[in-house]
Amino acid sequence: MDTDYSDALVVGAGIAGLIAALKLAPAHVTVLCKTRLGKGAATDWAQGGIAAAVGKDDSPRLHAIDTQRAGAGISDAKIVEILTRDAPARIEDLLELGAAFDRTDAGELALGREAAHQRRRIVKAGGDATGHEILKTLIEAVAAHPSLRIVEDVMADDLIVDDGGVGGVYAHHHGNAAMMAFRARAVVLATGGMGRLYRYTTNPVEATGDGIAMAARAGATLADMEFVQFHPTALAIGRDPMPLVTEAVRGEGATLLNDLGERFMLAVAPDAELAPRDVVARAIFEQQQRGRTVGLDARSAIGARFPKAFPTVFRFCMEAGIDPRAQNIPVTPAVHYHMGGIAVDEWGRTSLPHLWACGETSATGVHGANRLASNSLLEALVYGSRVAIDVQSGRAHALAPSVASSLESPYRRSGRVTNIDTTAAQALSDLRNLMYTNVGLVRAESGLREALARIAELEASPASTQGELRNLLVVGQLIAEAALARRESRGSHYRSDYPQTDEAFAKRSFTRLRSVA
Repeated sequence: MDTDYSDALVVGAGIAGLIAALKLAPAHVTVLCKTRLGKGAATDWAQGGIAAAVGKDDSPRLHAIDTQRAGAGISDAKIVEILTRDAPARIEDLLELGAAFDRTDAGELALGREAAHQRRRIVKAGGDATGHEILKTLIEAVAAHPSLRIVEDVMADDLIVDDGGVGGVYAHHHGNAAMMAFRARAVVLATGGMGRLYRYTTNPVEATGDGIAMAARAGATLADMEFVQFHPTALAIGRDPMPLVTEAVRGEGATLLNDLGERFMLAVAPDAELAPRDVVARAIFEQQQRGRTVGLDARSAIGARFPKAFPTVFRFCMEAGIDPRAQNIPVTPAVHYHMGGIAVDEWGRTSLPHLWACGETSATGVHGANRLASNSLLEALVYGSRVAIDVQSGRAHALAPSVASSLESPYRRSGRVTNIDTTAAQALSDLRNLMYTNVGLVRAESGLREALARIAELEASPASTQGELRNLLVVGQLIAEAALARRESRGSHYRSDYPQTDEAFAKRSFTRLRSVA
């Protein structure tokens, strides 16, 4: 087996991985990219922007208040304080690297507003192309560093675990089954989310929970796995993945109407369309369960300004034959972000020595039960930077999160599982449908147990040994078990059999992977 050596190894080339690599320079850093650089990263798809208290009427304290409110009572206050305090400095980092954020006529940053923010604090680029601008900026900066090396089209398979902790990853190039060992003194997982696990998602097809699954198989502690955020307004035009209609469109005054012309959000929440994402997503889902369809009406709020204000959304709509200046935009909830992941501390350290995680693959505790809009790019910047600082410090102790308050899952597999032969494509399709139906916007014990039983069957299939499906089955199991254990409704996690919030569950959840029966 060929072996490659670096000072530090970063797995993932989105905003979290690239900022960590940049801040680790001039150390010799290898970055593994699952696709061609710049393709397949959720960063590139992020429309809304980065939340940061840079306005004259704003402060990190107000940003922290909004973050904790959205988190439904279980955000880690210490982590929230770090995130909101560091936000303006991370914006400055990007400006120094040359990021072209939108400006007012007076030359100041043009700040937008999104749901559950009490101030205009969303830093944007190109109206709704913020992620693309940031990724382009970071790629150019990485290219200027001779000590940073990008290895493209590589799939990471598993962590290398030595006596002293994590020592690298096993990986292979696409189209080549030969395994390689990438070794380093420090390993950073920044592999993004797991949206491909669900039938309807706004995530790239590469978002298959790889980092979470690798860390779980190595015995790492996971946190908050049950909390999966559905974006309320994915563009319902039959595409997979689904294009996103950024929340900033509602921030500019667009309203949600059903096919009867009713603005139903007025009766659901005081903030109507600007209520937290879980509230809006479930309200749309409820309309759909009643046989209604839902559209976003931006005709009067945005109208003729739409092509300039939101060019990406406008292009998606026009390609589908929808003119948002004159027609309602068909929307539906779709999986957008996972608040759970690999448990990390304030420096991004995991429970395994020499292993750090940042970005969506990690669970810092900042998002609680429901991420505040535009805090995801910010978290990737803040904690990608903090991981680099910690790695450079030479500290290699592992996080030891308290699991005394863990939510113990009542699920146990029993008996033998029938070995069902199915193709990988069919197994993936079955899994995605299963997760959306049983472990989606509305959950109940019977559906969760059915999901776990079916996942066990799929894991017993020969198709389950294939890389991305193998990872998605692990992540699906972890999410379903955590959802079964949390016998209440909180934030993005809604149980129809436990519809109320229960203070006995006002805590984060920690778990480890249970072995497959």
